[in-house]
Amino acid sequence: MALILNNIEKHVQLTVEEKELFLSKTEIHQYKAKTILLNSGQICKHSYFVNSGILRSFNINDNIVEHVLSFACEGWWMGDMYSLISQKPGNLFIEVLEDAELVLLSKENQEQLYTEIPKLERFFRILTQNSLVANQERLMDNLSLSAEERFDKFNKRYANLVHKIPQKQIASYIGVTPEFFSKMKAKLLKRN
Repeated sequence: MALILNNIEKHVQLTVEEKELFLSKTEIHQYKAKTILLNSGQICKHSYFVNSGILRSFNINDNIVEHVLSFACEGWWMGDMYSLISQKPGNLFIEVLEDAELVLLSKENQEQLYTEIPKLERFFRILTQNSLVANQERLMDNLSLSAEERFDKFNKRYANLVHKIPQKQIASYIGVTPEFFSKMKAKLLKRN
């Protein structure tokens, strides 16, 4: 549990008692690859913190095409923010890509922690702000950058995942078809 506490302490300092209270409100679960943690249309009831493994969030459009929104690896948080905050059905799937150990924090327990440890509200506000900034930057990148530039940014953001994630999911994340992605990568390799 040191990883999640270190994650929190990047932004707020907890006393020993606060750490114990926080941990008492979480659950640790092991999941196998390909496990779906959340289906589109369900209400997201947990935030997921990745102790180990890899997660992805994605949507499937009307043409049955997957659109990858994000990945989460060790030390990262994931959830369907719209659904978690509004407690309305979301439109994201969350899938385990690599066997994972996750720390689950329920929406209910998170709200209780805001009252019992007010500085955690600041921590989760910072996480939400960082997520908002990252999503806006990604949207702007998709509108203004070439596929090669988006792939370069992907490599920088997810450097430790590039060789662990299926190529078709990277293609989906940067907004191109797997065929285009394969040709683009071959062209980039010839340049280097």
